[in-house]
Amino acid sequence: MKIIGELALLGAIASVFLVAAQGRAAERAAEESAGRDYVRTLDEQTSRLRNKKTIASWDYETNLTVHNEQKLLQVSLEVASETKEYWKETMSYLWHEFEDPDLKRMFKKYTELGTSALPEDLNQRLIVAINSMQSTYAKATICDYNNRTKCDLHVEPEITNIFATSSDAEELKYTWLEWHKAAGAPSKSNFTEYVQMENEAAKLNGYDTVAEWWLSEYEATDSEDQFAALWAQIKPLYEQIHAYVRGHLRVKYGEEVVPKKGPIPAHLLGNIWAQTWGNVEKFTRPYPDKTDIDVTAALIAQNYTALKMFKTAEEFFTSLDLSPMPELFWERSILEKPTDGREMVCHASAWDFFDGEDFRIRQCTTITDAFFKTTHHEMGHIQYYLQYKGQPVIYRAGANPGFHEAVGDVFALSVATPKHLRVMGLLEDGPENLESNINQLYKMVLDKIVFLPFGYLFDFFRYGFFRGTTPVDDYNFHFCQFRESLQGVEPPAPRSEADFDPAPKYHIAADVEYMRYYISYIIQFQFHRSLCQLAGEYAVGDSSRLLSNCDIYNSTAAGNALGKMLQLGSSKPWPDAMEAITGQRFMDASGVLEYFQPLYDWLKAENERNGEFVGWEPSTVQFCTPNQKAAMEATGFNKRLKKYAAL
Repeated sequence: MKIIGELALLGAIASVFLVAAQGRAAERAAEESAGRDYVRTLDEQTSRLRNKKTIASWDYETNLTVHNEQKLLQVSLEVASETKEYWKETMSYLWHEFEDPDLKRMFKKYTELGTSALPEDLNQRLIVAINSMQSTYAKATICDYNNRTKCDLHVEPEITNIFATSSDAEELKYTWLEWHKAAGAPSKSNFTEYVQMENEAAKLNGYDTVAEWWLSEYEATDSEDQFAALWAQIKPLYEQIHAYVRGHLRVKYGEEVVPKKGPIPAHLLGNIWAQTWGNVEKFTRPYPDKTDIDVTAALIAQNYTALKMFKTAEEFFTSLDLSPMPELFWERSILEKPTDGREMVCHASAWDFFDGEDFRIRQCTTITDAFFKTTHHEMGHIQYYLQYKGQPVIYRAGANPGFHEAVGDVFALSVATPKHLRVMGLLEDGPENLESNINQLYKMVLDKIVFLPFGYLFDFFRYGFFRGTTPVDDYNFHFCQFRESLQGVEPPAPRSEADFDPAPKYHIAADVEYMRYYISYIIQFQFHRSLCQLAGEYAVGDSSRLLSNCDIYNSTAAGNALGKMLQLGSSKPWPDAMEAITGQRFMDASGVLEYFQPLYDWLKAENERNGEFVGWEPSTVQFCTPNQKAAMEATGFNKRLKKYAAL
């Protein structure tokens, strides 16, 4: 009887726990249902707030007046305040206990408040610092080298054109120094303020620094190691390009200007930032007797306008069974620089206004080969917006920050091919041969591959600011050291901490995470390879179907596969999106190497034949003090640099 009594007692206790568990399960189900209803409401409010702030940002960046700046500040603070109230409510939900993985993902994203987490006074300081850097960048002007009374040269188009056309080393040096003085040094104090305020926001969002905050977007604990591994794959190709170009620059400017074994002077590479080197192609081309593929003259001869460029790009997308541009796009975009005298940010950009209807591009288009490609790239962003506009607003983003840029460039890869340019009537028919292909690949590497160390170093170096491993007094020194170590580029004259050479780059001034570009320039070749196979345009070992001449134009198979991936937005971890289009769940540089293998083999043989030194020795240009160099060794900065620079 005792045993029976004990069993009965245990049964009663179990029943109590079962009822309690059932009750708790019912409570959880009810809370999860309430959470689902709440997120739907939050989605509507978030859309409204993002729309409001984006409109204010557009108004300011397309008309840089004090009134518009103040309006943007006011709206930003209002949006931050309202967003913070929603965030408080979001945090009241026990979303970690939800069973629906999609609902948990949305809640996790909503629990990161962003810079709105800052107290209003600190948020205002942050907004003012960023706006001031952007304004300095957009309004900075320098005097003309040949006419020092003409002092209205902006970065676009005047300074950009000087670097594209001039071969006068002294003019280029002067222009480089003046632009960096006008757009760089004045922003250093604002940047220091920005770093402090951004780090405060990061802590309020649960991260030690902004570096960890930005890296969280890549949803992996070893992202930095992954970035370094990608660079290790690419570095041998880059070193061959660097050696080849340095050799030609040395012939052109003399060894007293371009050292045989040292870094390349930044002002001689045809671009104010030395981020792409396409403008040195005309005198470094492997086979100079072969016709250059530059369709600028054809565009002008065929009376292309900015509008016609954009309409041509739209037709490319519809040929893939993707979406045409909505009417509002044509009504509200700014496709050319206004002639009404206003100051505006001319850096090309695509805009989502988060209402599912309003999508715009701001671009100061000129009729050139470069802008023909840029137009397709920016329209690629709009296509991404259009494809995922049905997602909850929290998912209206790329699968990771690099996806958006990669998608834009995937279209540009096809558009730049001789095959596509002939279809468009912009290039005359002609024979395809190895020499022409080497020239075309070389032109591509000066855009795609030489950008990679530049794209890598900008955030690698900002991580140091955010983490405090780069002190304020070493800002410019560390930046110059990064450029030398990763890119093999040196400043044209001695630098000091009175200079601030990162700020003359738009993305630094505008608080744009930059690793996305580095990643995008690699994964776009993963995407391109898979889409080309779907389109029947590429087969390994088939010389008639080279990856470098693949054009997915008119392939609905490629377009439909791409569209399905774009529609995911950020609703799934990025490996899911990667797998949907490539079958791989990791970022991989093999597509890049496959694309450029014929050129790599050619460059290696050519550099050996000419006795070119591959790599670079330390710069002889002074950009640090002995004390700074000693501190670099003592703090372990040099060890970190060597690890991630694959030295």
